[in-house]
Amino acid sequence: MEDITVKFNHLYKVISSQRFLKKEALGGEIPFFISAYNAKQELTVEENIKLLITKLESSAVSVLEINLYDIVCEILEDKGGMERMFKVEKAKSKEKFLRALQSTLNIHDVLMPKIREKIENGNAKVYFLTGIGRVFPYIRSHNVLNNLQNIAKEAPTVTFFPGDYNGHTLNLFGLLKDDNYYRAFNIDKIEAKT
Repeated sequence: MEDITVKFNHLYKVISSQRFLKKEALGGEIPFFISAYNAKQELTVEENIKLLITKLESSAVSVLEINLYDIVCEILEDKGGMERMFKVEKAKSKEKFLRALQSTLNIHDVLMPKIREKIENGNAKVYFLTGIGRVFPYIRSHNVLNNLQNIAKEAPTVTFFPGDYNGHTLNLFGLLKDDNYYRAFNIDKIEAKT
């Protein structure tokens, strides 16, 4: 397994660089980056994301963490509470519950506007997209990334992805092939400038 300390030291060097923050050397591409990790290291990665945010903010790099799981919980609370969804889950088949949940969290009408609101209310120099594994299968990472590129333009976005990313394909948990996603750079392969 990957050494998480080495990984996050590298991420700090890349993300805190002016070249990264000014979105230089992207060749006109959108400033989206993916940092994939072994899903078995989820808890360690979560801890290290928090430490990385603290370290970046102490270096005057403000970070907005867009945690999909937390946003889903906020939306569900706003739409009648989690208890209501638990009742729906008990009353319906898995397939019908999944469709009901996806309808409640409609990516275009509900989820993206909520994320846009968080971006507009913050003044971040970088966005971290987290919580991807926790919202599967009712929210798919490629759908979020494809829609996020329309609203996360002001700062680079780093997606922490529990699985594999080879520059073309996202494999959630290293097992489930998602749709192809070609528009993100693999941040783990970017050379850290000192």
